[in-house]
Amino acid sequence: QVQLVESGGGSVQAGGSLRVSCVHSGYTYSRRCVGWFRQAPGKEREGVAAIYLRYPFGSPVYADSAKGRFTISQDNAKNTVYLEMNSLKPEDTAMYYCATTPSSCGEWSSYNAWGQGTQVTVSS
Repeated sequence: QVQLVESGGGSVQAGGSLRVSCVHSGYTYSRRCVGWFRQAPGKEREGVAAIYLRYPFGSPVYADSAKGRFTISQDNAKNTVYLEMNSLKPEDTAMYYCATTPSSCGEWSSYNAWGQGTQVTVSS
């Protein structure tokens, strides 16, 4: 059974930085990617960034809203994927979830195992 546990959320002022973490476990070989998603109140959940865990690797994938500000990375020894968020804006306020997929990282609708989420709040 796949398990994902997020941490590192919190409150920060606009322009600040925050790093959230996702510890993943219980994988089968078929799990290819870990992605970060977010959902703000009253809005649909959206993919933010994703990274390949295993061969065949590809470049990390970023949503347009994350490009240039967010960086996804991983520490395989710790089974952890990070999302470093810089130049945060109030519109980045949301619950942030990590998830996995057996498909390609950019296939946002294919993610089918989810963590419980961690809240990120950016104040102006």
